[in-house]
Amino acid sequence: MIDPPVILAPMSGVTDLPFRRMARAHGAGLVVSEMIASWAMIRQNRQTAKMAETDAEAGPMAVQLAGCDPDAMAEAARMNEDRGAALIDINFGCPVKKVTNGQNAGSALMRDELLAARLMEATVRAVRLPVTVKMRMGWDHTSLNAPRLARIAEACGVRMVTVHGRTRQQFYTGTADWEFVAQVKEAVRIPVIVNGDIVTEENAAGALQRSGADGVMIGRGAYGRPWVLRQVAHYLASGEHLPDPPLADQKAILLTHYRAMLEHHGEAYAVRLARKHVSWYSKGLPGSAEFRAAVNRAETAAETITLIHRFYDPLIEAGWNGERSHADLTPAQEAA
Repeated sequence: MIDPPVILAPMSGVTDLPFRRMARAHGAGLVVSEMIASWAMIRQNRQTAKMAETDAEAGPMAVQLAGCDPDAMAEAARMNEDRGAALIDINFGCPVKKVTNGQNAGSALMRDELLAARLMEATVRAVRLPVTVKMRMGWDHTSLNAPRLARIAEACGVRMVTVHGRTRQQFYTGTADWEFVAQVKEAVRIPVIVNGDIVTEENAAGALQRSGADGVMIGRGAYGRPWVLRQVAHYLASGEHLPDPPLADQKAILLTHYRAMLEHHGEAYAVRLARKHVSWYSKGLPGSAEFRAAVNRAETAAETITLIHRFYDPLIEAGWNGERSHADLTPAQEAA
């Protein structure tokens, strides 16, 4: 079992290698890549290969694959095993139409259990690594088949199942149903992870209590605060809250993350991609709206780094360590 049982969720456009390294450094027991299209991996698309990069020195990293062709999934899994992935995760949860309608992949596979079984069997046979699956409760509330699909997964040799407590038709509306995940836990002997609406330590404890799951997967709750993973792990183990890092440390974490993105992606792309991360780190601080607007206009890394210093340094000097609310972050990126 993963220790600590706190996992960073796969999030499109968010969980690149720099973000996963940050999450591992700040307490995640496991981190998962952005969703990787199996066919794009096989065709050795350059951007896809970069999305799937792992770092063994940083700790175990899973690569999540999506697709609807068993042979392609198997080949993509083998390629990622050779590239250093610690686990292969299969996506049965993405609700996006271009995935479900255009490719019959993601959560669309919850409507085709036979094909889902073939995909899992092919992937498990293809690699020596553990294979896991992430799914939703079902396609809609008339077909809540996650318990049955989890049993099929277990029979195929899948080693762990994560359940997002929404249906595909809900997308990200409504509230995640942690209690439904208990039905999946009761259906199988393999570990079950609960996902959806877990943004605080109390959310994590409540999700575990109501689902009986073996661990939690956190998505948007880690936006701009990778340290929440350690805070959740500590709270689950002890019932005690860890404070947020001092603001000077938060600034240092942001700069480390920003520079890692520059190195990984190159300046032209990283400056644009990092804007949302810089915004998340600063959310809730005095003057953050103006700071975010300035960062969104910045065209170079040097300009952005100067803005970071100008924003954080006066707050640090003033002794600011105010609590910030992250509960209103949009769940739109918690994609699988």
